[in-house]
Amino acid sequence: MIVRWGLRELPDLLGQLGIERPFLIASERWSNLDLPAAGRWSEVPSDRIDEIAAAARNADGLLAVGGGSSIDLAKAVSSATGLPVVSVPTTYAGAEWATNFGIRDHERRMRGGGSGANLAGIVYDPDLTLGLPLEVSVGTAMNALAHCAEALYVKGRSPEADALALEGARTISETLPRVAAFGEDRGARTKLLAGADVAGHALGLAGLGLGHAMAQAIGGRYGLPHGALNAICLSPALRFNEPVAAEEIARFGEALGTDDPVGRVQELARLGGFERLRDLGVPEDDLEELGDAASQRGGAKANPRPAEPGEVAELLRSVW
Repeated sequence: MIVRWGLRELPDLLGQLGIERPFLIASERWSNLDLPAAGRWSEVPSDRIDEIAAAARNADGLLAVGGGSSIDLAKAVSSATGLPVVSVPTTYAGAEWATNFGIRDHERRMRGGGSGANLAGIVYDPDLTLGLPLEVSVGTAMNALAHCAEALYVKGRSPEADALALEGARTISETLPRVAAFGEDRGARTKLLAGADVAGHALGLAGLGLGHAMAQAIGGRYGLPHGALNAICLSPALRFNEPVAAEEIARFGEALGTDDPVGRVQELARLGGFERLRDLGVPEDDLEELGDAASQRGGAKANPRPAEPGEVAELLRSVW
């Protein structure tokens, strides 16, 4: 993966990859950016993968600009076409580092997913994050923090992923409060984006765990923001895994600067107003079904402690 900082580096990166006719996948929000594009798709998210692939038939690469929805959509098209993806993330979600993806319709409801995207490059530019609303800033940063926590104990963990996860956790914990309080602080935004970068790299190496499985199951059903759900679901996942991953969670806490990592996660989540699933409109009557759905996801299967559907439902109930 080639990583560059500053949007001015994009043309050189595309040239280094031999991409001359990139197909742009970005919402209308980014239509005012001066970006190279041989064509574009602006319905984000979308489940019209075949149509997008046909529209990109004359392109030699995909350029994704935006948050996780734009990047996941580009990755789905990449999996279908084999085209390389260059991502310009505008949030802290970390999707640019993972070859897997979720497919959502225009109402943000899950319509499938897969893996096998051809990831080629990333360009980070903190200026693109300066206008992010508080909820999106905190939510996507908490998603990145969940990448760090889970990378330390999922089945795909490695020494390299551990080092990246600890660096990311330390940086996010130190910087997120500053960004939440002063959203136009470019220095803080830059540092938080750097933390999300290494968190995403840890995700790409290690994979996801139970917290993400719960967030995905809920978000896919109701079209809710993935970051907000990770902010709420990480703390019960940490509590559930503590009996079998106490050492790893303690290391995570040390990186956060605390001996109470669950409490620190909840404190950071509250910066965005994220505390209970009921506040996001999740029906209590659906918790059993959601527990069953989450227990079948890949993150639950990679979790260090097996989670039965009823156990996951109780975890969700604890934060409902």
